Amino acid sequence: MTKQATNAVLKKGQRFPLTIKRLGINGEGVGYFKRHVVFVPGALPGEEVVVEVTDVKPRFAEASIRKIRKSSPDRISPPCPVYDQCGGCQLQHLSYEATLKEKREIVKQAFERHTTLRADTLTILPTIGMEDPWAYRNKSQLQLKTEKGQVKAGLYAMNTHKLVDLSSCLVQHDATNEASEAVKQIVQDLQIPTYNERKRTGILRSVVSRVGFETGELQVILVTTKKDFPKKNLLVEEIKRRLPHVKSLQQNINPKKTSLIMGDETISLFGEEAIEETLGDISFSLSARAFFQLNPKQTVKLYNEVKRAAALTGKEKVIDAYCGVGTIGLWLANQAKEVRGMDVIAEAIEDAKENAKRQGITNVQYEVGKAEKIIPAWVRSGWIPDVIVVDPPRTGCDDQLLKTIKQTKPKRIVYVSCNPSTLAKDVEQLQRSGYKVKNIQPVDMFPWTAHVECVALMSRVDK
Repeated sequence: MTKQATNAVLKKGQRFPLTIKRLGINGEGVGYFKRHVVFVPGALPGEEVVVEVTDVKPRFAEASIRKIRKSSPDRISPPCPVYDQCGGCQLQHLSYEATLKEKREIVKQAFERHTTLRADTLTILPTIGMEDPWAYRNKSQLQLKTEKGQVKAGLYAMNTHKLVDLSSCLVQHDATNEASEAVKQIVQDLQIPTYNERKRTGILRSVVSRVGFETGELQVILVTTKKDFPKKNLLVEEIKRRLPHVKSLQQNINPKKTSLIMGDETISLFGEEAIEETLGDISFSLSARAFFQLNPKQTVKLYNEVKRAAALTGKEKVIDAYCGVGTIGLWLANQAKEVRGMDVIAEAIEDAKENAKRQGITNVQYEVGKAEKIIPAWVRSGWIPDVIVVDPPRTGCDDQLLKTIKQTKPKRIVYVSCNPSTLAKDVEQLQRSGYKVKNIQPVDMFPWTAHVECVALMSRVDK
């Protein structure tokens, strides 16, 4: 379809009735007007709405709801007062039970769209949800901005430069909300300049806070444009006074013009360099830049699904690619002969080694570097993995890693995915190399959002 053809049918400002067929991967309602795809944020499957076109793209259009003629029985009132401004949660207007069903549908649609597999032949299991889907996030990353003399801590509304204050968020753990609010007030009281991204002036960019759900330990990270600045000591003393339970106060320096939260340098301002968290029987040390799952309660369920899919007997050699601080590998270690992992972030590997040492887990080995370089070296030395676990970023597995997996030929691949579309594309590639999808288990790691995590098991088909 050409852009001209799309524009001939749809114009910005045009209004028309629309029946919503499904949810898109970002949680928006999807309908069809004269065979053209229309995305409608806030609309739900089965609803009949009147929409107004807000934008026309070459392959689709975007529209807003002007009127709901027929409402979904699953529609509810969002409890968050800034739900329509923030954009962090896309589905608070949908009942929780319905979101679990829709997330399974999102996974199914991804495989229908991006693979030659027939979705009705795939075993896509019901989504594993939460008993209480609130206050589940253990980490908060809020940008600081001064507007009309008032300091705000929040996130920018979608496609705008408007900062929505989120220092009290319903999906964040209470301790992170408390920390964000306290830092915001201290910065206000001390009149410390916040960063202005347009002028590239000011000191404080962001406040990051993380809490151990099981330990209660709190870490606060101040992201600044420079190491030293006026009132720095006062700022530290006030944080210690108003948040006396902070175990780790860190400063990260990020002078660059970038959308990335953190820079390369982190220094300790007070207390320990890391906090502790416990998953099941395993404790983890979390430094400022270390990756860790944001929903600890669901992480236990997710990792148990990984363990189930890996089906270890104690004899297998396991690779934990994209291993981070070693969470998945350490979870599997007691049922494996040996686990080896790698990550490109050196601090994460140091944490992984320390985590293993503290547990007394000796059948693990961790290296800094890219999986596509390290795995072939292991294979050349005679160490052949039986199971490879991958937990890549949203962009999916690196092409070189997929090539390496194909050449290594493990018996099983356990793919932990945070993006159904890239999961489907990677599965398609692996299937062409002699693997078959056994089952896909969706897990709701982020209730009230369109995000869905999956554990997909692939086994080698022996010819």
